[in-house]
Amino acid sequence: MTRQQARDHEQLEQDAALSRRTLIRGLAIGAAATVAGPALAQTGPAAPPTTITSPPRDFGPHGAPTTYFWDPDVIAVDPSFNDLAQPNTAITRLYTGVLWAEGPAWSAQGRYLLWSDIPNNRQMRWSEDDGRVSVFRTPSNNSNGNSFDFQGRQLSCEHLTRRVTRYEHDGTATVLCDNYNGKKLNSPNDVVAHPDGSYWFTDPPYGGQLYEGEPDAAGGPSNAGGKLNPRIGQPAGFQPGKRELPTNCYRIDPSGRIDLVVTEDQVPDPNGLCFSPDYKKLYVASTGKGPGDTGAGGKGEIFVFDVGADNKLSNVKKFSDCVIDGVKCGPDGLRCDVNGNVWASSNAGRAVGYNGVTVWSPEGKLLGRIRLPEVCGNITFGGPKRNRLFMAASQSLYAVFTATQGAGPG
Repeated sequence: MTRQQARDHEQLEQDAALSRRTLIRGLAIGAAATVAGPALAQTGPAAPPTTITSPPRDFGPHGAPTTYFWDPDVIAVDPSFNDLAQPNTAITRLYTGVLWAEGPAWSAQGRYLLWSDIPNNRQMRWSEDDGRVSVFRTPSNNSNGNSFDFQGRQLSCEHLTRRVTRYEHDGTATVLCDNYNGKKLNSPNDVVAHPDGSYWFTDPPYGGQLYEGEPDAAGGPSNAGGKLNPRIGQPAGFQPGKRELPTNCYRIDPSGRIDLVVTEDQVPDPNGLCFSPDYKKLYVASTGKGPGDTGAGGKGEIFVFDVGADNKLSNVKKFSDCVIDGVKCGPDGLRCDVNGNVWASSNAGRAVGYNGVTVWSPEGKLLGRIRLPEVCGNITFGGPKRNRLFMAASQSLYAVFTATQGAGPG
């Protein structure tokens, strides 16, 4: 054996010994973990998984690619969903760091997405050209839902002031509605524009929460005991009100007249709403009880109405109970695509894997789901081609490209 061969043989023996030691150490650690695992698990409640997919994925814009064809969290329940989902794209978290994201709306002219950060009393803006996020409006009067009308003007539902506001092109603000028959609104939640120049909006009581607006004055439904001080944190001279109306839906006529279009008996605690592409149907989400509610409250369902030529609604039906695999996927924000499919945000609470977006055919058949690692509050279509779905979810803003387009403005 040459000297070189001797050295090579010695190196092989060292490598083999090292491999044996590594294997033995790994087996020992694994055995220890097997023994200690159950004991550790008993020290406290099991934490829910922080992500949906395994291994964990980074949703951020700089995260590793998740897939080349079909994002694993875009799920086709029905084969027809393959015509709506875009295969070679991935869900992206565009921003995180808000307290409760709501009311996304797309400005086609400005090419930006704005949304509400309700507890922080501000609106945020994501610019499509460079992905920059900035504060768009502060204070926002704890705005919730936002939209744009057919003239490109922003519409906002404000919790704090209990009104619907339109921002004009010259920068002024117009109060479109703050009462019905002389009684103050509860807390407008979502608003959509109609081609005839009217605006339709929902008025549940969620702005009566201390976190998202202002509680009632002492004795009101959301402050029955009078222990909360709604003036704390508000400007000098602020006068809190009390809830005076049921949870209804209203129509703001171009003349300024306010019409009651959906009563609380028909859809309790109305939340998100949208029209079908031909404006012959109106979809309304019914969510859970708001602060101070004493009635039955909503049950997390979507209802649909026929819209007559006289703007009268009729033939109300339950569109979906939003139960999937036995899990209640509570709806909030709603949008239709150009084919009439209904896209609904999903709040499944701690049922990890069911938060995000559900997609339904015009007949109410579940077509697909988009899973997010956070509860989703509201959605809208946007982007230069209106083929990108933006999702305001808890503390973050997400987006994914689709193979369809959103119907209507904003």
